[in-house]
Order: sequence, then structure tokens, then C-alpha cells
Amino acid sequence: MTSSPMDRRGFLKGALGVGALAATGGALTACAPGTGGAAPSKLAKPSASATAAKGEITVWNRSGDLFKVFDAAIGRFRQAYPGVKVNHMAVDIDAKLANTLISGTDVPDGSFWDDAKIGGQAEHLYDLSDLIAPYRDQVAPYKLSVNTVAGKIYGVPWDLDPGLLWYREDILQEAGVDPAGLATYDDLLTAARTVQDKFPKTKPIHLDKNPFLGQLWLEMLANQQGTSLTDTQGKLRLDSAEYRRIFTWIQTAVKDGLATRAPYLEPADVNTLDGGQQVFVPWAIWWSFAPQQLLKATKGKWRAAPLPAWTPGGPRSGAMGGSSFVIPAKAKNPELAWLLYEFLCFKEPGYTALYGPSSVYPGGLSTSVPGFTPALDPAKPLFQPIDALGGQDLWKVAVEAAATIPAAAPIPAWWAKSVDYLGDNMQRLMDGTMSPDDVIGESAEKIQRNLIDRS
Repeated sequence: MTSSPMDRRGFLKGALGVGALAATGGALTACAPGTGGAAPSKLAKPSASATAAKGEITVWNRSGDLFKVFDAAIGRFRQAYPGVKVNHMAVDIDAKLANTLISGTDVPDGSFWDDAKIGGQAEHLYDLSDLIAPYRDQVAPYKLSVNTVAGKIYGVPWDLDPGLLWYREDILQEAGVDPAGLATYDDLLTAARTVQDKFPKTKPIHLDKNPFLGQLWLEMLANQQGTSLTDTQGKLRLDSAEYRRIFTWIQTAVKDGLATRAPYLEPADVNTLDGGQQVFVPWAIWWSFAPQQLLKATKGKWRAAPLPAWTPGGPRSGAMGGSSFVIPAKAKNPELAWLLYEFLCFKEPGYTALYGPSSVYPGGLSTSVPGFTPALDPAKPLFQPIDALGGQDLWKVAVEAAATIPAAAPIPAWWAKSVDYLGDNMQRLMDGTMSPDDVIGESAEKIQRNLIDRS
């Protein structure tokens, strides 16, 4: 079953934290732990039982369809913890949360937040290490790693957004391309040439024209190789074999005329997807929104597979985006906020309520998967097969891909600002005006000088 209609911009901001990061431009002024400020407070486990827990909390979330999904799931929490009153508020988190944390005035007891924001505000958040300790071996390595700064965990991991290879099943069949044979990115280039030989008007591989989303996509491909823009100490590692491999692959796709550049799901993108020009879209699971809500002529013709590997036998997915829950250090009732987020993320009634069929998503929430590995059973889907994907069991594909995602480093607070250098230079690479070495050299120099050295 397909999900209910939703606003695309709200989807990006609410479900993924993608538009949110773009909207702020990464303007976070607080220092990360170890660079100044008071030591973060450690939150202890609440002692009250479910029936004895009493009090009132205010939690912030984004508005839109996802808010309604959480609202229903919070209803399940109220049944389990009848003495806890939850004020669930729709808030412009990007505009309010960082400043509220810094001022310490009217802070919520908990909030939804992008993984990319958490490291830069950790000194204003509770250290949740002891609370998450019983679950840490059951949290996807990527989600645990991006919420960890200097050995301390500051976010309750929620969604995991595995990268997948979306493809037109009908066109591949006509061209004689077996999607099961797309084991590496070189195989993908070969398949694109085969498709183009059969259908000369195609430019089969999607490349994004938006610098921010292009860089987010780049980080998915880097994470797939076990690296990221910085290491756990904040040292830049753009000048590496892994990034050079990605840029060289992009350059080849462009030079050989195998790529369509279009801004993510804007009219030009939708038209070329529906018109058969684009055949392969290596993107996060949340691209499933496109065939469900935007694509008309090709609805039912798209399928998902694991991403190709960069080296034979390598990981078949990387993470692209994601969000978690934080508890401000100045929250009035942080212990009760923890009980809520523990229920939603680590308890079966909670994560089932979030991802399972609901009035908002009759077939279940299919734009991410939980970051809690006991919930990721291929044989026990939380959302149903999707008609817009020809009835494919996207759950099975997604959770098997998610299991291969490598751990990462905390996302630096300046990440979104680096789009002015790296994201823009990637577009110049696609224009043919910069080489892979040019992109690496110029971007690294400017990021180091203007962002890292000034932080």
C-alpha cells in the first residue's frame, strides 16, 4: 500500500533532517566538547516503574505528516506510562532549538534533531552513555558513531537511511541487463552503456544538481567505503583514495554522457524520470517517496537493490541523512523524556507504532528503517510491500542493505557550510571545469582555512 500524500519539502525536513540542515546553513556557534564550555551532564536511569512514573514533559518535533505519526506513537507511550503527560509540540526546530539550548530559556525536555547537528551542540545536551549502554550492542554502528563525541553518547538513535540503487525494471529487461549483476560501480557504468546502446536518448545515471544534496550524496558514497569528511578527532580526510575514487567515477559518467543532472525531484528531474531518460538512481531509501507520490507514467516500474560496491566484496550501502532524539542539559524532567525516547526507539510497541501501518501511512512508514537492530528482521517487516514498486518487499532490501553500513565519525558542526566549497566544486566537476584533484585540493584548502582553523 502506498503512503498518504504529503508535502515534499515537509517530507525532506521532517523525515530526514535534510532540508533542515540546508535551511540553517550550518550556523552553529557552540563549541564541541573538549573545545570549551562546561562538562556535559550525565543522565542517570530513572528509578520509577512504568506505573509509578509521574510528571509532565514537553517534547519538540517537526510539523507535517511525521508529527502525526509520532503523535499516534506517543499515544501508545501514554498507555504504558499513564502517569506521564506529554506535550508534543510542532516547532521550527531549525530556527529555535540551537538558540534555545544556548540561552537555556524555555528548553524542551526532549527534541527530534538531525544527526548532523548533535555533535556541535553536545555541551548543551545530556550525556546519555549510561542509559544507552544496555542497548549499544543492538544499535546500528553508524547511528551509534554519529551520536558519539569524545566517547560520550548524546543522541538516542532513531532512523537509519540506507543507500539503495533504484532502477527501471522494464528498461533493464529490454536492454538485457540483470540487476543482480550490478556488483560494483564499474558494473553500473557498463550497464548504463548497455542501456544507452539500446535506448540512445537515455542518460541513465542520476547526478544531482543541488550542491547541498550532492554533497550529502557524496557522504553516503564515502560512508559506504568506511570514511567521511573528517575523522573522530575532526581531522580532514578529503584527500584520500576513497574520495578520489568517487570523483573519478563521477567524471567518467559525465565524460561518457551517461548521466542526467537534475535537481532532486524538481520538475526537470521528475520529467526525465517519467520520460525514461533516467534509469538508475543511487540514492537513500527515502527516494521511495518519488514513485509513491510524484511519478505518474512510471509508477510501478521502479525497483530497489543494494548499492553497488566500490571494491569487489565491499559494503553495499552507506547512510544518507538521519535523525535522533536529544535531551537538553537544562530540561526540567529529563528522566521522563528518556522514558519516552527509550519506548519509541528500543521497545517493540514504540518502534512498531512508528513504522507500522497507521492512519497517516496505511502501509507503514517506508522512508527509513529503525536504527535499533532487533527491529531489523527481514522476515518481520514493519511496513508492507509497496504497490508503486510493483509490490516489491522494500523492507527486506532495505534492512539487508542497512546491515552493511559502516560506522562513521561524528558529523562536524561546520558540515553544511562546507557545501560552499565542496558541494559547489562537485558541480564544477560535473560541468567539466574541475578535475578530481582540483576538487580535493581546492575544497580541502578552503575548508581547513575557513572552517576548521576558525572553529
